[in-house]
Amino acid sequence: MEPFTFASSSELHLAVAVKVNRLEGQEKPLPYSTLLKRPDLRHRGSNLSPNSELYVTVQPFADSKPLTVHSQTAYKHFKSGRTWNQWLSLPLEYSTLPANTQLAITVWDLSPINPKGGDRNHHIPFGGTTIPLFDDDATLRTGRQKCKIWRHKAADGFSVSTTPWREPRKRGRREQQEEMVLVDEKQSRRDAELERLVGLMKQHEMGDITENKWLDQMVFRQIEKLERQQVKDSTRPKHTSQTKQNGETKTDGEAPLCAEGDPDHVDGSFFLYLEFPRFDHPIIFTDHEYPPPPISATQTATAQTTGAVNFKPPPEVQLGPGIQSDSNGASDTDGGTRLIGIYDPEVGYADNPAEAKHRRLIRGQRNALDRDLKPNPKMRDFLNKVMSYGPTVELNDKEKDEVWRFRHHLTREKRALTKLVKSVNWNEPTESQQAIALLPKWAEIDVDDALELLGPGVRNSTVRAYAVDRLRKADDEELLLYLLQLVQALKFEPQRAKDEVEDHIDSSLASFLIVRSAANLKLGNFLHWYLMVELDDEATTKTAEKNKKLFARVSYDFMKELEATPDGQERRKVLLRQGEFITVLSKLSKDIRNSRADRMKKIEHFKKLLSDPKNDLVTFTPPLPLPLDPEVEASGILTDDSSVFKSSLFPLYLNFTTAAGTTYPLMFKTGDDLRQDQLVVQIIALMDRLLLNENLDLKLTPYRILATSTLAGAIQFIPSTPLSAILSNTPKYKNSILGFLRHHNPATPGSSSVLGVRKDAMDNYVKSVAGYCVITYLLGVGDRHLDNLLLSPEGRFFHIDFGYILGRDPKPMAPLMKLSREMIEGMGGDTGEGQFAVFKQYCFTAFSTLRRSSSLILNLFALMQDASIPGLKGFDADGGPSGTGAVGLGPVRKVEERFKLEMGEEEALGFLGQLIEREVGAWGGVLIDKLHGFTQGWRT
Repeated sequence: MEPFTFASSSELHLAVAVKVNRLEGQEKPLPYSTLLKRPDLRHRGSNLSPNSELYVTVQPFADSKPLTVHSQTAYKHFKSGRTWNQWLSLPLEYSTLPANTQLAITVWDLSPINPKGGDRNHHIPFGGTTIPLFDDDATLRTGRQKCKIWRHKAADGFSVSTTPWREPRKRGRREQQEEMVLVDEKQSRRDAELERLVGLMKQHEMGDITENKWLDQMVFRQIEKLERQQVKDSTRPKHTSQTKQNGETKTDGEAPLCAEGDPDHVDGSFFLYLEFPRFDHPIIFTDHEYPPPPISATQTATAQTTGAVNFKPPPEVQLGPGIQSDSNGASDTDGGTRLIGIYDPEVGYADNPAEAKHRRLIRGQRNALDRDLKPNPKMRDFLNKVMSYGPTVELNDKEKDEVWRFRHHLTREKRALTKLVKSVNWNEPTESQQAIALLPKWAEIDVDDALELLGPGVRNSTVRAYAVDRLRKADDEELLLYLLQLVQALKFEPQRAKDEVEDHIDSSLASFLIVRSAANLKLGNFLHWYLMVELDDEATTKTAEKNKKLFARVSYDFMKELEATPDGQERRKVLLRQGEFITVLSKLSKDIRNSRADRMKKIEHFKKLLSDPKNDLVTFTPPLPLPLDPEVEASGILTDDSSVFKSSLFPLYLNFTTAAGTTYPLMFKTGDDLRQDQLVVQIIALMDRLLLNENLDLKLTPYRILATSTLAGAIQFIPSTPLSAILSNTPKYKNSILGFLRHHNPATPGSSSVLGVRKDAMDNYVKSVAGYCVITYLLGVGDRHLDNLLLSPEGRFFHIDFGYILGRDPKPMAPLMKLSREMIEGMGGDTGEGQFAVFKQYCFTAFSTLRRSSSLILNLFALMQDASIPGLKGFDADGGPSGTGAVGLGPVRKVEERFKLEMGEEEALGFLGQLIEREVGAWGGVLIDKLHGFTQGWRT
C-alpha cells in the first residue's frame, strides 16, 4: 500500500476563502409577450444587457443553518464578460468547520421594481448554487470548480439543497425505459478535449507542468472559449420538449421550463467558475475527539444467553415522523445501519451521588469496627496485588474501598501508605482526620514513597509534612541526588491563606531545604543555582509568574538563613563571586560565538580576553569554589591551555588550577538549554548509586553538569576519545576499540590480562558498556552515533549529549539500544575468548536491580512534570505524542514502558536478552553511523 500524506482540518487555522472567477452562459431575450405581461422585467439589469452588473454573496451553512454572515463581491462594471477574479474571505477558520459545511452562493441582479414588494434594496436573485466544502471522501475541495446556476433562485444552503452545484441524476423506476439520447459527435469530441485540457490545467496549477507565461495565456484563452462553447451547446437534461394536447402546451417533465412560470420563455444555462485555495497535501476532515471514559468506570454490556431470564422488558424505541424501521432496527434514513448509542461524556469522570453518599456514610461510621478487622487469605492476596502497583496506577473504587476498610491492618505495611492516600477523599473532614491520625502509627516509608507523597497528586499539608520528616533521615549526599526534584516539588506545595499563622515552619518542604542547605556548603551551592535557573525562566503564564514569586521567596529566605550561620557572610560572598564569574564567562562565550572569524582566530581572541585584567580571570584571590563542583577551589585559569571547541555553538574549554595543586578542566557554553542533560546525568548518578548499593560497580562516568541559566551552563570535561576517531584511519589503534585498549593498557608480564589488555581495563570497558546500554535503553536516549560515544584511556565507556530522550530520535529506524558490532568486537566478539557472555550477565543484573527501584526513578520523573524541559513535553497521559505543550504523566509512562513492570523477572530478562541479540545484528544503527559520518564530513 502506497503511503498517503495528508493534513487534518482541525490543524488548519486559516480563514475560509473562495475566489469568484467568472459567470458563463447565455439566455434568449425575453419575448414581447412576456414584457407586456410583466412590465417590471424591462427594467431588470440582466434583461437590459448581457453584461449587466451583478454581484455575488457567499455564506457557509451546516445542518440547514448559517454559520456566519455572508461575504460579498465589490461593485464592478463589466464590458465583455462577467468576470470578478476576486477572493472572498469568511470570518471563520477551516479548523472549526463541520463535515457537512456547504457554501450557499447567490448571484444577485439589480431591479428597481420588485414584483413581490417589500424589498428596499432593489435586488433579486439572478441565480444560486450550493457546493459542499468537503467531498464524499471528507477531503477539502481545492482548485477550480464549475457550479451550475439555478436561475431566479437564491441558494438555500439546506442539507437537501434545491440548488445543488451539479445537476442531480435523474431517478426513475427500474421498468421505465431510458430516454433516447442523441449524441453529437463533434460536441462529444469538443467536450473530451476540454476535459483533457482542464486536467492539464490542474497539473499546471500544482506545479507539475513547467510554467511558460506567453504560451500559458494562449492556452487559457482557448480553454475559456471552449468552456463558453460548451455552455452555449448545453441544454437542460430534462423538460426539453413541448407537446400540445387539447389546445394546451405541456412539457415532458414535472417543472416549468422557466423558474418564474412563463410558458413563453426558457431559462438559459449559466455556470459560475470558482476557485478554492490549494495546499501542499490533501486536507482531511477531522472532528474534535472527546477522550473516552476511563475503562474502570465503564461497564461493558454483556450479551444475555438464551437460557438467562430477563425480568426487565426491553426499552421501547419510538422513531420520529418519516422514519421507518425494519425488523432488524435499521431505518430508511441511515442507509440501513443500526441506530447508534452515544455515551455520556460524564461517565467515568463524575461520581455517582448515591454511591458517594453511601461511601461517605460507611467510612464515617465504621472507624471503631474497622480497627480490629483482619483480611482473610483471599483478601490478603488482593491487598498484596494492590500494594505491588506502581506510582502511576490509579486505584478503582473497589480497591480504594478495600484499602480503606483494612487501613488499620495495613499500618505495618510501609508500601501501603501511598495507596491509602489515593483512597482517601480529602474533601471530607471526618475521613481526612481518620487518615491523618494513622500517620504516626505507620511503618517508616522508603524515600521513593516519600517523594511520591510530595508530588502534584497530594495537596494535604500534613501528609506532605510527614514525607518531609522521612527525608530528614537521609544524609546530605543522598539528599543531593534528589535536590533537583525537590526544588520542583516546591511548585506543588499547598498555598497558605494570607491570614493564616504558620505554627510549625519545619513542616514546610521549603523550610527543610533552606535549613539543610544553609548547614552544608555543597547543598547550599546547588540549591542557589537551581533557584537561579527557575528565576531565569522567561515563561509569561500566570502559573510561571506565580512560581517565580515562590522561588524568589525561597531564595530570599535561604539568604536570611545563611546569614544566621557562623560563616554565612563568607558563603554569601562566595555565591556573589560565582554569579559575577558566570556573568563574565557568559559574555565572553557570546562574543566568541557571534564572532565571524574562523576557529583559530576565535581561540586567539579568547585567550586575549582571558588575559585581560578587566575580566579578572587569570587568578582568583581568595580561591573560588566552582559552581559546578564547590569542593574544587579554583585559584586561576591556564590561559594558554584554554581553547574553543569546533561546534556550531563554539563552547569554551577552560582549564582551572586548584588550591590543591591540580587542574580541573570544564566546558562552558551558551545558546543551549542544558537542563535536560542535567536531568539525565542526575538520573544516571542515581542509578549508579543504586547499583553500588547492590555491590555492582559498572564503572559509570556520571560527569558533572550544571545549568546556570536557561541558555547557559558548565560541563565537566573528561579526557576521552570519541569512537568515531578511534574507528577512523588511526594506525596506532588499528581502527578498532580493542586496539585502543591495547595501546593505552598493554598487558605486562606478571599481571592478568584479557586479549592483550590489562584485566582491569577490560573489566572497565565491559562493565561500562553494559551499564550504559541498560541505562540509555531505560531513559530512551536517542540520536546515538559514534561522535557522542566516548572512551577514556582507562577503558571507561560513556555517553554524552542527551538532547533526545524518552524514545525520541531525529533519525528513522533508530535502535532501542545502541550496541554496535564494533563495540562487541572491542570486548573480543561474541565467540571464543570474548567477554560478550560476561557483558550480557552484567546487563541482566543491572536491569534486574534497577527494576526493583523503578518506583524511585518514576517518582523523580513525576516531580519534573512541570519543569520547562523540552524533552518532557509533547506526551499525552498514556505516553503517546500530543499536540499540546503540557507534560503530565506522559514522560513517566514512557520510562515505565521500558521497565516492563507488567512482566515477571524471567520474562523481562528474556526480553532484554532478545533485545541485545537483535541490536547486535541490526543494520539500522550501522546505516545511521554511516550517514552521520558522511554528513559531518560534508560539513567539514
